[in-house]
Amino acid sequence: MDFPTTQPKTVGLAQRQASLERTLLAIQDPDHPLASIELDTLSDLSKDHLDQFRSAWTHLSPNRQRGLVAALIEFAEDHVDASFAAIYRWLMEDGDPLVRTQAIEGLWEEEDVRLISPLIRRLENDTDSEVRAAAALSLGRFLLLGEFDQIDSGAARRVEKALLAAYDDVDQDASVRRRALEALASSSHDQLPHMILESYEDDDDIMRIGAIFAMGRSADPRWNRYVLDELGNSDSTILFEAARASGELQIEEALPDLLRLLNDPDIEIRDAAVWALGQIGGREAKRALKACCASDDEDLREAAEEALAELDFMAGDGSMPSFFYQS
Repeated sequence: MDFPTTQPKTVGLAQRQASLERTLLAIQDPDHPLASIELDTLSDLSKDHLDQFRSAWTHLSPNRQRGLVAALIEFAEDHVDASFAAIYRWLMEDGDPLVRTQAIEGLWEEEDVRLISPLIRRLENDTDSEVRAAAALSLGRFLLLGEFDQIDSGAARRVEKALLAAYDDVDQDASVRRRALEALASSSHDQLPHMILESYEDDDDIMRIGAIFAMGRSADPRWNRYVLDELGNSDSTILFEAARASGELQIEEALPDLLRLLNDPDIEIRDAAVWALGQIGGREAKRALKACCASDDEDLREAAEEALAELDFMAGDGSMPSFFYQS
């Protein structure tokens, strides 16, 4: 009697290698659009395959390198099973600061504690402020994991210490201090309220923006009146953060302002207002969201549908909204 051999596995490995080689050749062809390349072959690379990618990377122009990382990030957003973590980890040490920033952003869902040390190194030693800011923000998820005892307490303390040092360094770029504060916003550190108020009263709008974000993330109602004040701000970035924070804090008094913002010409502000209405809930918010679902504006309609779905889920309705069943 003949027993199965390992040939299918061997064939599978050979096919994977052939697919990788085709992808790497296409990447190195500057006339080959990145959007048409089978980027899924770069997912979950083994050590040997990563070495091949590294070799191909050295033949790319700086613009091609940046474009490739951006394409990988976009691909991963649309294909949840794809993982380019091995590539991103290597690119955190790249010579191009934009590539380093992109690589850190690409790792935003990774919860491997082995990322803590390289991220802290980027935060403390990188020469580029955008890289340091990205590292600070990325460290925030490990601080949150520590709050829920999902990682070792010692590792969480290392993260908190590094973020506090970055925030306390007045010579640090404001964008880095802002991101450090935003990362710390999910912590239970007893100095957090002081840091938020200090940043809110700062003359630099960058720090004020970070403070409003932190107000919402802190889930502390002491900040409600500050957020309500900012819902009338003419600065679009501050207004966006205030709308989001009003949702996170579930401020019912924000409803009139949020309803007004549904007509704001800035699409991001409209989306933030829609999201906040879904977080706050109530009859008036739900009625407004249902009206948005009938809008001719596709983006507004989709945002409202998502907000209603979350609102129904949080209410324990147990059923999906009717629009999920429409063709």
